[in-house]
Amino acid sequence: MRSSTVDRNSRLAFWRHVREFAVPRSMIESATARRTVGDWAGACAAARVDVDLRLRAVAREYGRELAVRIRADLSRLAPDLLRWHMPRILPDGLLRPGLTVSLARYPEAGGAAPHLVARTPPAWADAGQRISLALWDPARPDDRPGPHPHPRPDRRYRLDLHRHLWDASRAGEFRVRSGADRPAAEDPAPAVPDGLRELDCAVHTWAAELRLLRQADGHGDASVVVRLGSRHRLLLDLVPDAEAGAPDADAGAGVGLRISRASGRAGAAGLPVLPDAAIWVPPDVALLHAGLIGADRLHPLVAAALVPDHPVAGSRPAGDDEADIRFVECRGARHRIGLVDGILAALDHDPAEIRREELLAALSGTPLPCLQMIDQAHRSPESLVDVRARLDHGDTAGALATVEKLLGPDALLRAGALRDELETAALRRVSHGLYRAGLADNRPVPAAKPDRRRRPDLRGRSARPSRGYRGHPRHATAR
Repeated sequence: MRSSTVDRNSRLAFWRHVREFAVPRSMIESATARRTVGDWAGACAAARVDVDLRLRAVAREYGRELAVRIRADLSRLAPDLLRWHMPRILPDGLLRPGLTVSLARYPEAGGAAPHLVARTPPAWADAGQRISLALWDPARPDDRPGPHPHPRPDRRYRLDLHRHLWDASRAGEFRVRSGADRPAAEDPAPAVPDGLRELDCAVHTWAAELRLLRQADGHGDASVVVRLGSRHRLLLDLVPDAEAGAPDADAGAGVGLRISRASGRAGAAGLPVLPDAAIWVPPDVALLHAGLIGADRLHPLVAAALVPDHPVAGSRPAGDDEADIRFVECRGARHRIGLVDGILAALDHDPAEIRREELLAALSGTPLPCLQMIDQAHRSPESLVDVRARLDHGDTAGALATVEKLLGPDALLRAGALRDELETAALRRVSHGLYRAGLADNRPVPAAKPDRRRRPDLRGRSARPSRGYRGHPRHATAR
């Protein structure tokens, strides 16, 4: 029980970080403004979503009817909402790399059903955290010049059964599909293994989700696998209430939920898999219940579904802006530091004194505390963690806005951790460009992306390379 509680707390902390940095408010506002006027392509561009399909080519290849259906789905697509709900990985909450997620299926097109899919680039090309939309046909191989590492839609991560996670017209279903409208205390089956509640498993919605999966894929009465980890799986079955021995899991359905353990991967081979979005309590619901996030910090469509009576502000919540003037103890007095003509400067020292102190520092002397703080802000500011998080999630505009607000728009960055992060982010975009151009074999080795386990520290020392070079031969021994 204790470990489950720790896992739950770490999961909430992880998602709180994701909700703060992964989808900035400026992106949501820009994408929403373009989507509401019918510019779905502009909304995708605002949300950093690349469209790798042409409707005219689809009409020629599959027929006009399919092209019309795809255009209708694209007009309902909220790309910022899709980014909000895309699967993510530890420890930084980045998009799960090399993933293909099915958004919609079109079985009436004849032959194998094409899929509208969303794809994430491989880890070496994840700069900018961009998503791409494409049409995948199981009857035809992926013939792009730079093929995706996993072009086939993943069975675990599929949103064609959860359109409310990307379709703006159905976003209001989020409250019902997440089970937030039901009393959480009612357990659908007394045989639920210990710890599932503490792990934020949405057991109370599994029966309904299992029926939706069977109906969509035609699995009949087959058992369904719930993947809780790499070696932990459960088997789900819908059985009569009397046989399940549990209170009615779904009023009026006359069935209950029977859960049994599966013996690792072997016991679940060949069975249908419950989508990951149906297994867990949605992080927004868990964060709201824990009081770790307010409705004004949620995506507006999510907030409208979960907290209908709460007014969603159209701008950033108050409290994001820092004071323009900072104070520092300098030679027994409290001095001010602020922006002057677009540059961070000491306000309580005259220019002649500043020039003398800068010359003293150039000759290896100790400068004034005011100048020390300015130098520290240029090299490794207190907000470096936030800047780094924004760069990791592709919010370059937000990172630059934070730097400009701290140092001024005309500041010249000095050597240090801050400049290293900005230069690394710029270099990594080259790798993403090579991937998009189909030149995966020409990517730089080692990757320009620094090792996330060994970040540059606050004193400006560089991190060890993650892979590609070794400080010593593999079999070297100390002598």
